Amino acid sequence: MKPYYDNRELSWLKFNERVLEEATDPTVPLCERLMFAAIFQSNLDEFFMIRVGSLYDRTLVGSAERDNKTDMTCAEQLDAIFSRAAELAPMRDDAYRGIMSELEKHGVEQVNFRQLSKDEESFLKAYFTAEILPLISPQVIDKRHPFPFLKNKEIYAVAQLESKSSVKIALVPASGTFSRIIFLPGAKHRFMLVEELILHYMPLIFENYKILDKSLMRITRNADINMEEALYDHDVDLRDVMSELIKKRKKLSPVRMELSRRLGDPAVDYLCEKLELKRTQIFRQRSPLDLSFVYPLRSRLEEEFPLLFFGRADPQPPCEIIREQPILPQIMKKDILLSYPFESIRPFLRMLMEAAHDPAVISIKITLYRVASDSKVIDALISAAENGKDVLVLVELRARFDEENNIGWSKRLERAGCNVIYGPESLKVHSKLLLITRRSPNGKAEYITQIGTGNYNEKTSALYTDLSLLTANQDIGAEAAVVFNALSTNTIVEHTNKLLVAPRCLQNKIIEMIDGEIAAAERGEPAFIGLKLNSLTDKILMDKLIKASQKGVKIRMVIRGICCLVAGVEGFTENIEITSIVGRYLEHSRIYIFGTEQRRKIYISSADFMTRNTLRRVEVAVPIYDVRVRKRIMHIFNILTHDNVKARKMLSDGTYIHINSDGEQIDSQAYFIREAYSNAERSYANKSKNKRSSKMLRRIKKIMGKK
Repeated sequence: MKPYYDNRELSWLKFNERVLEEATDPTVPLCERLMFAAIFQSNLDEFFMIRVGSLYDRTLVGSAERDNKTDMTCAEQLDAIFSRAAELAPMRDDAYRGIMSELEKHGVEQVNFRQLSKDEESFLKAYFTAEILPLISPQVIDKRHPFPFLKNKEIYAVAQLESKSSVKIALVPASGTFSRIIFLPGAKHRFMLVEELILHYMPLIFENYKILDKSLMRITRNADINMEEALYDHDVDLRDVMSELIKKRKKLSPVRMELSRRLGDPAVDYLCEKLELKRTQIFRQRSPLDLSFVYPLRSRLEEEFPLLFFGRADPQPPCEIIREQPILPQIMKKDILLSYPFESIRPFLRMLMEAAHDPAVISIKITLYRVASDSKVIDALISAAENGKDVLVLVELRARFDEENNIGWSKRLERAGCNVIYGPESLKVHSKLLLITRRSPNGKAEYITQIGTGNYNEKTSALYTDLSLLTANQDIGAEAAVVFNALSTNTIVEHTNKLLVAPRCLQNKIIEMIDGEIAAAERGEPAFIGLKLNSLTDKILMDKLIKASQKGVKIRMVIRGICCLVAGVEGFTENIEITSIVGRYLEHSRIYIFGTEQRRKIYISSADFMTRNTLRRVEVAVPIYDVRVRKRIMHIFNILTHDNVKARKMLSDGTYIHINSDGEQIDSQAYFIREAYSNAERSYANKSKNKRSSKMLRRIKKIMGKK
């Protein structure tokens, strides 16, 4: 195996370990640490459902496919995944136990039956008898009662029953219409999880049997549905196909079993046989099998224990936008960059609503991948259609785990009079592209374009770091129009001058720009490449970056998640430095920088350097021309590369360590929060005669701790 490559799946597990590290970091507020533990588990669930599921499918058909970077077979990758996941399990348990131990000091306690008083035990028994027992559906599995279908990620209480003839297994679904968290009387925040209550009272459920052992169990099913195969019939509607595939997903094969306690070998062997699992696919854990309960628990604790959470950080109004004036004319005068979640998405929403009501606007075209459940973007598009605008909406029905939502949105948009399309048959549309066409006073068509790194989603705009460019550059608008024309006619953009557009005009143009830096280095000139990405797996681009490093190009990358390229390997990647930032917000923006200051090219993009993005999706990267915006993006990138609080540096063996620095401590996300507040403070101070501005100024100063 080449020392400068890492396996994609194992690299992802390293990323999720970095998430888990946040759950053990004493500088992170206690309830936020609990959230990181829940995020770690949620991430791992999806990883098993999709990545492990995909590898599992390939082993079933005897695929000889090997990882093109590490030469591992699918089976070898699965073995390595199961081994590493088993090593992470006790780390998660220790993190959870440590968090809950500290929460006990604040009166927040998850209890078990050994910790209960007699009154509390009586309460729980009465609660179980009255509220739980009537709602559960227990089953003893025998010849007359076959093994039931176990739902994905649902918790079951399982018991091994004593029987003269054979081992009998009993199952009780521990999820239902009842509440998952049961708070004890007289203690505000002492609670028990309902599955533990059901497990404890299994003897009451199965009174005629002797229970030999018992455990809670949770199954994770493969969710990697094959859309290409389903779409082979060209006469079917994609929306109908996706509806059927969503149903199919719920019934795919199990790929993992989690147990809360040890079961006897006969019971485990029986479960493995029925679920077609190997022992390596069984994981035991001492923490709850499902940590999703921490989200409602968070809501309960937030108001009472503010110090156990991150301090308040509201997205601020961008100082470049004059609130009292319409936004569209402001964009016509200058490019505007929005930086989420430090700045608010509201100006973008206001711009979209302005366009919906502006008599000069002819059409609005947009690509939607994921939107919020209560989407103001959808509302604006519907308003535009109702006002007689030509509204074209590409809804990506194949956005994983958002398929049902997007099917619903597509129907609502159609009913409102929008023209809804689904995009090319073989390519997901992942670009974040909006094009507004107006009729200027002289009768000419003019464009306003928005291109971003993140979804049109109000919820995630407050949780993910993303960049959004608003521009009236007519060349960019004209090429955006070409993209929409291709999407509407089921064709692919073959040539661009300004935008980078996958699948035909992104990877090749990035290679040209890397080659440009290699040529500069060979001429003895300073050469530089800066990249901020979520993931790096594209072998063609990685090989080109390795060559650039060997030629002396300085390469600085900030990659949050998967990174299959190992930095600092002598003779190959010694000129490459890679860090990963895991913090309060999910790092999601993509920035490409090629060249030193005199010939620098800067782009923001929806595309990571993954083959699925560069060659199998419609993605768009936009060049940054405006001097102020270029300066700001370089400022953002420089702060990210100087983070020495939440950044981890990759070593030449592929492991990550926290950056130790004796100088100024820089938490990049905290820096951008303070910067956004400071900019807003200056903006409101300049308008302090306005009553509303004065009020907002006082609020900002209070949050920033100023008098």
